[in-house]
Amino acid sequence: MNIKKVFCEECRNDVSYVETFVPMVGTIKEKGYCYVGKEAHCADCGSQLFIPELSDFNLRTLYDVYRKENGIISLEQIQEIPEKYSIGKRPLSLLLGWGEQTFSRYADGDIPTKQYSDTLLHIYNDPAFYSELLEANKGNLKSVLAYQKSRRAATALLSTDLSVGSKINTVIQYVLSQCEDITPLALQKALYYIQGFYFAFYKTFLFHEDCQAWVHGPVYREIYIRYRDYRFDPIEKADDFDVSVFSSGEKAIYDSVINNICCYSGKVLERFTHNELPWLTARGDLPITAPSDRIIEKTLIGDYFSTVKAKYNMVNPNDIKGYAQDMFLCK
Repeated sequence: MNIKKVFCEECRNDVSYVETFVPMVGTIKEKGYCYVGKEAHCADCGSQLFIPELSDFNLRTLYDVYRKENGIISLEQIQEIPEKYSIGKRPLSLLLGWGEQTFSRYADGDIPTKQYSDTLLHIYNDPAFYSELLEANKGNLKSVLAYQKSRRAATALLSTDLSVGSKINTVIQYVLSQCEDITPLALQKALYYIQGFYFAFYKTFLFHEDCQAWVHGPVYREIYIRYRDYRFDPIEKADDFDVSVFSSGEKAIYDSVINNICCYSGKVLERFTHNELPWLTARGDLPITAPSDRIIEKTLIGDYFSTVKAKYNMVNPNDIKGYAQDMFLCK
């Protein structure tokens, strides 16, 4: 077993050392950030020692805290993007219209600006968004092979997201089997309310997909793309559905949303969501007619519907009816 030793200026000798976690404060852009770092002390005299590896660890930890508090994408997420989409670091920079080395610097630890971070986070979370970028900017790539390789990866991810076996798609099929004339707009709102009320009752989210704060309320982008050709027309009704794939708790939420939410038109449900905190918070100061792909964070949805459940003293999913009726009467 190799025991690491470093030179101690007090002992004037190579010594072993002890690592400890300690509270620290670091400054980035004239603001202090608290974090838990590491210190090394001589095992013989107790003097603090400088260890390059620990200094690097503390810097990474400080940067991680800065990223988290300022909504900056994590280093791990940045490093996963090229592998996720089968594209090199330099080609990715070119695809985004950045300097050829820009993404490489971020992958090595440099902190991106908020604007660049938002773009990278959107790419990380949304294969459909990346797919659109790839098609729009493929002329920036120096190799057709680079485009083709990344195109295959993006297509595979989209296929996985929209696979019949995924939870959101299974729920869609059930909703379509129960509703005679549901439009794409109303379907989007049904999924949003199912996500919110399921969390309120069972403290977990059904769908891993994020919805976005579009002009017409919460929207799941991939689902919009699938059904956009229907526009304002009802989606074709699905065949009979085997409900045995659902737990009793899941089905109770689905049925209550179908009975108490889907009885309203998509435009009415749009008005509902325009008066609710998750959509309002995600939109921020955007004008009501401004396009947006801002994600409505799951925590916002969960917190809001948990508050609604408590306010309306909901004991079981059937109690969603009272909230829906109040929202309909709200002007």
